[in-house]
Amino acid sequence: MKRIVSVIYGLIAYLTFLITFLYLIGFEENLLVPKSLDSAPTERLSTALLINLALIGLFGLQHSGMARPGFKKWCLKTIPSHLERSTYVLMTCLMLILLFWQWRPLGGVVWKSRI
Repeated sequence: MKRIVSVIYGLIAYLTFLITFLYLIGFEENLLVPKSLDSAPTERLSTALLINLALIGLFGLQHSGMARPGFKKWCLKTIPSHLERSTYVLMTCLMLILLFWQWRPLGGVVWKSRI
Protein backbone atom coordinates (compact mmCIF):
# COMPACT_ATOMS: atom_id res chain seq x y z
CA MET A 1 0.00 0.00 0.00
CA LYS A 2 2.84 2.41 0.87
CA ARG A 3 4.37 1.81 -2.54
CA ILE A 4 1.11 2.67 -4.33
CA VAL A 5 0.71 5.87 -2.29
CA SER A 6 4.33 6.80 -3.04
CA VAL A 7 3.85 6.25 -6.78
CA ILE A 8 0.62 8.29 -6.77
CA TYR A 9 2.35 11.08 -4.80
CA GLY A 10 5.23 11.12 -7.28
CA LEU A 11 2.85 11.17 -10.24
CA ILE A 12 0.91 14.07 -8.73
CA ALA A 13 4.15 15.99 -8.09
CA TYR A 14 5.46 15.52 -11.62
CA LEU A 15 2.07 16.13 -13.26
CA THR A 16 1.92 19.37 -11.26
CA PHE A 17 5.39 20.16 -12.60
CA LEU A 18 4.29 19.56 -16.20
CA ILE A 19 1.24 21.80 -15.85
CA THR A 20 3.23 24.49 -14.04
CA PHE A 21 6.01 24.39 -16.64
CA LEU A 22 3.52 24.74 -19.50
CA TYR A 23 1.85 27.64 -17.67
CA LEU A 24 5.28 29.22 -17.16
CA ILE A 25 5.80 29.20 -20.92
CA GLY A 26 2.47 30.96 -21.40
CA PHE A 27 3.24 33.38 -18.56
CA GLU A 28 6.57 34.41 -20.09
CA GLU A 29 5.39 34.47 -23.70
CA ASN A 30 1.92 35.95 -23.08
CA LEU A 31 0.23 32.90 -24.62
CA LEU A 32 -3.11 31.43 -23.55
CA VAL A 33 -2.97 32.62 -19.92
CA PRO A 34 -5.18 35.24 -18.29
CA LYS A 35 -2.27 37.22 -16.82
CA SER A 36 1.30 37.22 -18.07
CA LEU A 37 4.61 38.80 -17.27
CA ASP A 38 3.89 41.62 -19.74
CA SER A 39 0.18 42.20 -19.02
CA ALA A 40 -1.17 45.70 -18.55
CA PRO A 41 -0.47 47.15 -15.10
CA THR A 42 -3.19 46.89 -12.49
CA GLU A 43 -1.51 48.74 -9.62
CA ARG A 44 0.93 51.55 -8.98
CA LEU A 45 4.46 50.72 -10.04
CA SER A 46 5.84 50.92 -6.49
CA THR A 47 3.20 48.52 -5.13
CA ALA A 48 3.70 46.10 -8.00
CA LEU A 49 7.49 46.16 -7.57
CA LEU A 50 7.25 45.46 -3.83
CA ILE A 51 4.83 42.58 -4.28
CA ASN A 52 6.78 41.07 -7.18
CA LEU A 53 10.11 41.35 -5.38
CA ALA A 54 8.57 39.70 -2.32
CA LEU A 55 7.23 36.87 -4.49
CA ILE A 56 10.60 36.35 -6.18
CA GLY A 57 12.34 36.46 -2.80
CA LEU A 58 9.91 33.95 -1.33
CA PHE A 59 10.47 31.64 -4.28
CA GLY A 60 14.24 31.98 -3.87
CA LEU A 61 14.09 31.24 -0.14
CA GLN A 62 11.96 28.16 -0.66
CA HIS A 63 13.91 26.91 -3.64
CA SER A 64 17.37 27.30 -2.13
CA GLY A 65 16.28 26.58 1.45
CA MET A 66 14.97 23.16 0.58
CA ALA A 67 18.28 22.34 -1.15
CA ARG A 68 20.31 22.95 2.02
CA PRO A 69 21.71 19.91 3.88
CA GLY A 70 20.11 21.00 7.16
CA PHE A 71 16.66 21.15 5.62
CA LYS A 72 17.17 17.82 3.87
CA LYS A 73 18.17 16.21 7.16
CA TRP A 74 15.11 17.64 8.89
CA CYS A 75 12.89 16.70 5.95
CA LEU A 76 14.03 13.08 6.01
CA LYS A 77 12.75 12.82 9.58
CA THR A 78 9.28 13.68 8.25
CA ILE A 79 9.07 12.01 4.85
CA PRO A 80 10.71 8.90 3.38
CA SER A 81 13.90 9.51 1.40
CA HIS A 82 12.37 8.23 -1.83
CA LEU A 83 9.77 11.03 -1.66
CA GLU A 84 12.27 13.84 -1.04
CA ARG A 85 12.67 14.84 -4.70
CA SER A 86 8.94 14.65 -5.41
CA THR A 87 8.29 16.86 -2.40
CA TYR A 88 10.91 19.38 -3.56
CA VAL A 89 9.35 19.46 -7.04
CA LEU A 90 5.83 19.83 -5.65
CA MET A 91 6.77 22.64 -3.23
CA THR A 92 8.62 24.50 -5.99
CA CYS A 93 5.58 24.22 -8.25
CA LEU A 94 3.30 25.50 -5.51
CA MET A 95 5.57 28.52 -5.04
CA LEU A 96 5.49 29.20 -8.78
CA ILE A 97 1.70 28.89 -8.79
CA LEU A 98 1.59 31.47 -5.97
CA LEU A 99 3.88 33.72 -8.01
CA PHE A 100 1.69 33.41 -11.12
CA TRP A 101 -1.47 34.06 -9.11
CA GLN A 102 -0.19 37.08 -7.18
CA TRP A 103 2.06 38.62 -9.86
CA ARG A 104 1.42 42.31 -10.47
CA PRO A 105 2.23 43.27 -14.07
CA LEU A 106 4.54 46.27 -14.37
CA GLY A 107 3.46 47.34 -17.84
CA GLY A 108 5.70 47.36 -20.86
CA VAL A 109 7.74 44.45 -22.13
CA VAL A 110 9.69 42.68 -19.42
CA TRP A 111 10.63 39.64 -21.49
CA LYS A 112 10.72 39.14 -25.25
CA SER A 113 11.95 35.95 -26.86
CA ARG A 114 13.75 35.96 -30.17
CA ILE A 115 11.61 33.22 -31.68
